[in-house]
Amino acid sequence: MPDPTSQLNPVNPIPPAHPIHIVGLHGGEWFGSAAAEALHNADVLVGSDRLHDALAETAPNLAAERLPLFGPLDQVIDVLEQRRVNGQRVTMLASGDPGFFGIERLLVGRFGQAVHVHPAPSSIALAFARARIPWDDASVVSCHGRTLERALPSIIAAPKVAVLVSVTCPPQRIGQALHDAGSPHSHVWVCSRLGDAEETITQTDLAGLAAGTFDPLSVVVLATDAQPTSPEAVLRWGQPISGFGHRQSMITKPEVRAVALSKLELKGSATLWDVGAGSGSVAIEAARLTPGLRAYAIERNAEDCERIRRNATRVAVTTIEGEAPHCFDALADPDRLFVGGGGFDVFEAAWNRLKPGGVAVATFAVIDSAYKAADMVGNMVQVSVNRSVEVGSTGQRRLQAENPVFVVWGEKG
Repeated sequence: MPDPTSQLNPVNPIPPAHPIHIVGLHGGEWFGSAAAEALHNADVLVGSDRLHDALAETAPNLAAERLPLFGPLDQVIDVLEQRRVNGQRVTMLASGDPGFFGIERLLVGRFGQAVHVHPAPSSIALAFARARIPWDDASVVSCHGRTLERALPSIIAAPKVAVLVSVTCPPQRIGQALHDAGSPHSHVWVCSRLGDAEETITQTDLAGLAAGTFDPLSVVVLATDAQPTSPEAVLRWGQPISGFGHRQSMITKPEVRAVALSKLELKGSATLWDVGAGSGSVAIEAARLTPGLRAYAIERNAEDCERIRRNATRVAVTTIEGEAPHCFDALADPDRLFVGGGGFDVFEAAWNRLKPGGVAVATFAVIDSAYKAADMVGNMVQVSVNRSVEVGSTGQRRLQAENPVFVVWGEKG
């Protein structure tokens, strides 16, 4: 008969799976006793050669194995998992705050609650500190993994912004693009190798940024004012027609646009199609309201497309010239959809491309088309506007009715 105690004391026990720690560093310095404990208790330290070398200067007595970053990150994470399963204590070295455009997202996605994070100040916090600018109202734009052309409108639109640069998009290239685009930023700081012994801070202007040669390991801080302060935030939508170029009033009127934007339930991670865009007013306002939104203004008229580009010089809106629905084939499926022109058939084709859980809004002047769309997506209201106009030269005013517009909206199941 087998000894029941053998089940309690196996010959080859499985070693415990320790947490994976991420420690943020600046110039080899860490922050807090918990970070120090994660470093000194580690069996394996994983990080770039630059971080390993910096840590060796400040903590030369660490006994852990130094494992450099290699190949695709997925392969590195596989190695971490194997080391952890084998009972080793693994600590990942990161630059600054690993939760800010850093490794934390990948590791938490893989290991969940087993990840313990010990951040240092982010490079953004350090850059604004070096520039002596409060940054609670600042924007942050990354040029990693995206084209400069896509990032540029978001940079230009922000009165106070930090730009994360890269080897392929160094500070001087951003400076040249901003200078050529007539960006309003008059004050520039290039903050290189923050927290390291080689740290440098260069204060200049756009011309100097464009003409210089700077370390790609930098953060560029841009401001429109010499002493930028935190302005009182104003949120406004349904902006007046005068704010957009348009063709013979071919534009979604402000009151209708305000209703449409409220129904779209905008979010920064979404892709928006504005179909039959006309002046592009819906896509442009949506992009202004929602940083990070990927907005596409789809319009068949070439002159209108050029007008959309002029209207959208300071926001991230991509203009697609083409006939709907045929031009949809080249586009990624949207999460948010606005159809302002093309009729029911175009709306139906766009709805068929909308992702599950996505939200669609459409405006119709003809009630039969509106009813068909409402039957398909679920909701409809009529927006009727009576606008105040002067009566001759009497100084008196009256209300003049505009044509009603039917707004249809719904979420795709």
